[in-house]
Amino acid sequence: MARVRLDERLPWAVSWTLADPLERSSHALADSGRVWLVDPIAADDALAVAERLGRITAVLQLLDRHPRDCHQLAARYEVPHVRLPEHLPATPFAVERMVWGPGWREVALWWPEHAAFVVAEAVGTASYFSAGRPLGVHPFLRLRPPRALRRHAPRHILPGHGAALHEGAAEALRRALATSRRDIPRAAFAGARTFLPGRR
Repeated sequence: MARVRLDERLPWAVSWTLADPLERSSHALADSGRVWLVDPIAADDALAVAERLGRITAVLQLLDRHPRDCHQLAARYEVPHVRLPEHLPATPFAVERMVWGPGWREVALWWPEHAAFVVAEAVGTASYFSAGRPLGVHPFLRLRPPRALRRHAPRHILPGHGAALHEGAAEALRRALATSRRDIPRAAFAGARTFLPGRR
């Protein structure tokens, strides 16, 4: 496995990112002694930090086609693996649909207490999303970004690709949506630099 980078830790969350071209990120969210793992990759050092936040309660999968290590970790902690939840009663999270069509079903979490937006794929901070900005729309969604991205002004954005964003998140999201189409050439170039052989 590629090296795992632990992002900034908060009293209510920890994020970790796999240091590979996809920059896959996972999150542990804590509230009242309970912890939810979101789109997790099994990295023991990161999971040890997550365990110190409280008791692992469930594993949440927010994107249909990326199971990551959800099933494995749900079995390890003997907790439910909740795939594409519609509602999460008795939790602090509101569930919102991002994309819902053939081949792409994605939900996001909104945590009002912390103004935290947990988004699996629609936006990210990874280089091939951001194209030089703090945050960018997924390359395949740039022509028509999901409307649900406009509902909130988050203080924190916890994406599925790239480091969590804890400073200027609302402005970064606003700008990412405003420049989504205009930045298509920049995003294409960033993607080429990331994925084409000999360009990194």
